[in-house]
Formats: sequence, structure tokens, C-alpha cells
Amino acid sequence: MDSIWIKGGAKLKGEIPISGAKNAALTLMPCALLTEEKLTLTNLPRLADVDTFSHLLNQLGVSTSVAGVKKGEFGRRMTLHAEEIVSTVAPYDMVRKMRASVLVLGPMLARMGEATVSLPGGCAIGDRPIDLHLKALECIGAEIELAAGYVKATAPKGRLKGGDYSFPVVSVGATENAVMAAVLASGKTQLFNAAREPEIVDLCNLLVAMGAKISGIGSSHLVITGVEGLHGTTYEVMPDRIEAGSYACAAGITGGSLDLIGARPDDMRATLNALAQCGLIVEFHNRGIKVSSDNGMRPLALSTSPFPGFPTDMQAQFMAMLALAEGDSFLEETIFENRYMHVPELRRMGAEVDIHGRSAIVKGVEALTGASVMATDLRASMSLVLAGLAAEGETEVLRVYHLDRGYERLEEKLSAVGATIERRSAG
Repeated sequence: MDSIWIKGGAKLKGEIPISGAKNAALTLMPCALLTEEKLTLTNLPRLADVDTFSHLLNQLGVSTSVAGVKKGEFGRRMTLHAEEIVSTVAPYDMVRKMRASVLVLGPMLARMGEATVSLPGGCAIGDRPIDLHLKALECIGAEIELAAGYVKATAPKGRLKGGDYSFPVVSVGATENAVMAAVLASGKTQLFNAAREPEIVDLCNLLVAMGAKISGIGSSHLVITGVEGLHGTTYEVMPDRIEAGSYACAAGITGGSLDLIGARPDDMRATLNALAQCGLIVEFHNRGIKVSSDNGMRPLALSTSPFPGFPTDMQAQFMAMLALAEGDSFLEETIFENRYMHVPELRRMGAEVDIHGRSAIVKGVEALTGASVMATDLRASMSLVLAGLAAEGETEVLRVYHLDRGYERLEEKLSAVGATIERRSAG
């Protein structure tokens, strides 16, 4: 099994190109199920999760072809063609690998009038039930049955009929599934307290480009007027705001200066505000965002919340960075109950972190020390890489398959800005 080896201590300087967003890509790909025509996605990141989702779509009858890119370029161009759906069942052996697989439920139900999807798997960061997905689909006419670990959804008379649903709590995945289901329903659907994440805006923009009628994009009140059919299109995946934020933390923790090429400030204001409060210099330019650090870091008080709040997907990276801040920081995790699994590994490197339920106190230390550590989930693994970049000595991060799910060619990008980092294969 591969590991990432890092020799810490270098101040990172230079440019890092920001890849297409993983969380957007996994939402845009199932839109191919909504039309018989071809959907081409550009700036698609080369990630294990994208490949896994592609395999799932292949099983349902979607053909996928990838255009080559020049050496040194990032992102891919994938054409998806669901001319004929050959199966409406997403089996356990595929869905268990990745929670986002449940996003085939809405579009398959909308087009075929039925869908059977295994209850999902994914990162071990807490209980993430799909009850809100199912309740939203029921409000737009779906009949839901749960049996033997599967969700079987059907549309009476073969077509969903539209309706209103108010989410009791904000849910990104449930909003995405409901929007994709509603675009082909008869009549009008209103979603209240819908998630507002940039990835949902990206989804709605793609669907509109395919012929859908959606108003309120970017707000918590989405109105979808169903259409008879959608057509194909070509669409560019948005830049990854979490990858950009992660590399911004790399500049902070190493005392460096990084230009994040392609990053969009409007997608990540809460992250950028937190970086500035921490004492980093954040500058905008026509190619992206520059983040610099030269005077140490101040402690922070942060609480995760749905967009436009501070993202839960940035909590672990900030914790690693704040381990070297001058003072005590306070973090509160409000989204997932099990998202401090990186803490024992950071402690192995000398971080001082006290956990009290969903709260964490990070006491800044003078230095971190390299160690052999084990990744537990995607963002936790990045926090360990960040710690390794700043630590004295050598760090080895094990279980890097987590990293491969969400960071495109990480070693290559970090090496180009001065890090001593390489991937090593066991045996």
C-alpha cells in the first residue's frame, strides 16, 4: 500500500493550479442520466472518486470516454452518454465505496420512473443518513420502499409530479437529489431551506444549460418548473474551493507564499476570512488568490456551518495549521459528530489538542515533529500532510488512498512549490 513521505521545514513558494471540484464533479456526472444526448464535462479532476462514480454509471448503461490531456496539464474532458439506461439498480458493491453514489437516485427516478439504490457508504466521519433525500423525493411524488439494505423508489404513472418540501436541516446531498429529480417532473417544485453551496449553484447552472427551468439559484428557496426533456451540453466543472483552502493552509503552516491559480474568492469567503483573522495576507488577482505568511499565526475561534459559513471540509486542515499558532484556538464541529479522528495522529506529531464532545481546544506549540501517521478520512489525511510539511524531520502518511479520493496529483503540486515530498510503494 502506498504512503506519502515528507521531509518538513521548507517554506512553500510559487503557483499551484486548482483542479476541478471533486464535490461538484460527483454531482454533475449523474446529470448524464437525465438525457439521451451526450454530456461533456471539462476540468474534471483525476481522482479515485471520479473513477468509482464513472464505473457505477457504466453499470447503469452510461458510456464514458475521456479525452487525453497534454503532459503537465490538470483535469480531464469526459463525455458521458446515457442513450439507453440498461439497469435502474445501483448495487451495494459500488455504492458502499462512496457515499455520493446515492446521487443517481433522483435523476434515474426522474427519467425512468424507478430506481433501486443501495444504502451508501463513504468516509467514517459519522452518521449521514439519507432520510431527507427520501422525504424530499416523496414530496415530489415518489413512492419509497426500504428492503434488504436497498431503497426502491418508483414514480406512479411513470413520472414525478412536483411538489413542495422544506428541509428541516440544510442537506447538500438531499438538495442535489431533489433538484435532479424535479427537473423532469410534471408541474412545479419548491424547495425551502435548500443548501446554498457553490457546488449546488454549479449543478443548477449545468441543468439550466441542459434546458431545465430553475429560479432562485444560489438562494435557500429553489423553484423548479419541470420540462419534458433535457438535451446534452458541454460544461466546465467549477474550481475546488476545498483544495484551494487546503493549499492556503499549506502557505500558512510553512510560512510561505502561494498563488492559487483558478481559485474563486466568492466560493470561499468564510475560509479566506478565517485565514486573514489568523494573520495571513490574502490578496485577489485576475488569475486567482495569493496567500502569504511571514509574521506567525494568531489563534482563532471557528465553528463549522453550512455555506456561507465555515466549511466542515476545512476543519481538519485549519486544526493542523493552528497547532503552530501563538496561543489557544477553539474549534466547534457542528456538521458531523465523528470528525476529530485526525486528532490522535496530530498528537503523535506534537500537537496539543483537547477534545470535549464536538469542541476542540488547540494549544499552539513551538514546533511539530515528524512521525509515522495514519489517515482516517479524506480531509484528515490532508491535515497530516500539512503537519508534515511544517514538522521537523520526516513524516510518513499511511493509507493515502483517502488522499487520492480528493486531491489531484498532490505530490506533484507540492513538489513544484518547494516541498520535499514523494509517494512510496510498500514492498
